[in-house]
Amino acid sequence: MDKISTSGVNIMSSMDEIALSCSNEPSNPIADYEKPGYKLCSYVDRFMKTNAGVIPIIKTKLGKDDLFSTFYVRCGISRHKYTVAPGLYGIGNPDKNSEVLITANFKLTFDHLRKELADINAWILVLDTKGINVWCAAGKGTFSTLELVNRIKACKLEKIVDHKRVIVPQLGATGVSAGDVKKLSGFRVVYGPIRANDIPAFLKNKRRADKNMRQVTFNLYERFILTPVEIQIVLKPALIAALVLFIVSGFGPGIFSFSGALERGWISFFALITGIVSGGFVTPVLLPFIPSRQFALKGIIAGSVLSIPILILFSNAIKGVSGFAALFLFSVTISSYLAMNFTGATPFTSPSGVEKEMKRYIPVQLVCLVISSGLWIYSAF
Repeated sequence: MDKISTSGVNIMSSMDEIALSCSNEPSNPIADYEKPGYKLCSYVDRFMKTNAGVIPIIKTKLGKDDLFSTFYVRCGISRHKYTVAPGLYGIGNPDKNSEVLITANFKLTFDHLRKELADINAWILVLDTKGINVWCAAGKGTFSTLELVNRIKACKLEKIVDHKRVIVPQLGATGVSAGDVKKLSGFRVVYGPIRANDIPAFLKNKRRADKNMRQVTFNLYERFILTPVEIQIVLKPALIAALVLFIVSGFGPGIFSFSGALERGWISFFALITGIVSGGFVTPVLLPFIPSRQFALKGIIAGSVLSIPILILFSNAIKGVSGFAALFLFSVTISSYLAMNFTGATPFTSPSGVEKEMKRYIPVQLVCLVISSGLWIYSAF
């Protein structure tokens, strides 16, 4: 029998030793929890073994991927899929005496909460709200008493903490009945502050909220960060509207003119953009400074102020008074509709008030669109 050479084995063994000696990479503490087909989330720092099982301990500092994802979601990109898995998480080094904070599984809400909890030891119980924030989910019934009770039982919270207490954000109070939660789970509900950045002070003050913690705000920054979503929502309809404008702009003495559509189409497109900017950006940002309580009327005012100078600038390309009136009416109508659409993002409108305003103004807006289209076609003759 031929003698088997072991030189290759020795060489490979030597190479392995060299590779190990050259590697300075520290061991990954969460590598033991990796499973085929599963991906560990970047916001997980480590894992903690408890009487109820293994709990992920999450980071309080947002990473680059979190910041980039936040930007995308703020622009309305994949915002309906931006979720975290429901269940129990930990912050810092939580124990049986640590508070339990309740939140939604919309990751933007989840991130807002965890980044405010540096140097705090706590548990975070995430409810399955179908990727919706706390306030909206409470109104839709997904941030609810039943979901909270089921989640408490599912994660065996009674084995995690001794105090039998959960802190529910104030904006979720409409969906959660403290009495029913106590009856069904044995846990007492404490309603926390509105904003996540008030939680450290709230906990330090023995779970007592001051007046400012209970006050809803809607300042310039809070209005500004909502505008990208408002504009993104209208982008697809705007493309369809631009195509319709191109076709309508081509009607004239020769029935339809492609050159006329190009010549007049870009002007009507500018009127469309002006209406979108006015109703989707200017009105929300300057909301408290624009007269009237009705959002549709606010949009009319802002649209008028913005569209008149724009149309004057392009007056040489607009044929007659009818053309000017058509574009003005069209731009202001778009502004009015988008401003009215912003009511759902504000903290001081009621469903009945919104419904009443829509019933009043939508028919008017439709009539104005028809009139502006007729005037625009008429101006070509």
